[in-house]
Amino acid sequence: MKNISPTNNHQLSKIYLRIDAFQERVNQTQYQSPKQRLRIAIEQLGNKTIETNLAVINDLEQIAHNYPQYHWIIMDMLTIFVRENALYMPQEEITSNFRAKIRADIQAALTVIARRDVNKDPENEQLDLSHTDMRGANLNGANLKQTNLYQANLAGANLREANLAGAILSAANLEGANLYLANLEGTILSAANLERANLSGANLHRATLYLAALHGAVLNDATLDGANLRQAKFSE
Repeated sequence: MKNISPTNNHQLSKIYLRIDAFQERVNQTQYQSPKQRLRIAIEQLGNKTIETNLAVINDLEQIAHNYPQYHWIIMDMLTIFVRENALYMPQEEITSNFRAKIRADIQAALTVIARRDVNKDPENEQLDLSHTDMRGANLNGANLKQTNLYQANLAGANLREANLAGAILSAANLEGANLYLANLEGTILSAANLERANLSGANLHRATLYLAALHGAVLNDATLDGANLRQAKFSE
């Protein structure tokens, strides 16, 4: 039998300690009440590493799914997390490509928000993702109905088949965004930048596009009946 060197023994001991610590954490979490888990999440989210944030966001989604009474609190927490960690930057301060890769934990929070059970949303409440930098985010099929996205930067974002009905997107940057078959019924897009955006098949019924920039936008088969296109810019 091959002898194990003292160095190898030390390395194995460190691995076993990490395994034991991880298992202890799992066991503790398993027996904690949802309120305790929520308190821990509030303390940890945004204050640790991206890996920790990802674990916390995953736990929050499970709590929201299993305990409806905490659903909206958690969605509100996640929108605050996004707003505080993906602050909007004026166009002149953005030096990277508009299709910049979004941070993994920001994307994870947006994914949870996008696929939430909207039937658990309370009446007369609104998600607030205004003044955020979400360039290149994947929001395919997202339910962002009536969400406040005022001055959000969604350049290059994937919003294919997203539900944005009644959302506030005034002064938002949607340059190059994919809005194929998106529901934009009644959406406020005043002064929004939609240059080179793909709006093929999108529902823009009664949408407000006052002063919107639509240079190079693709509008094939888009529904525009009742839309306010006053002073919209279709060419340079």
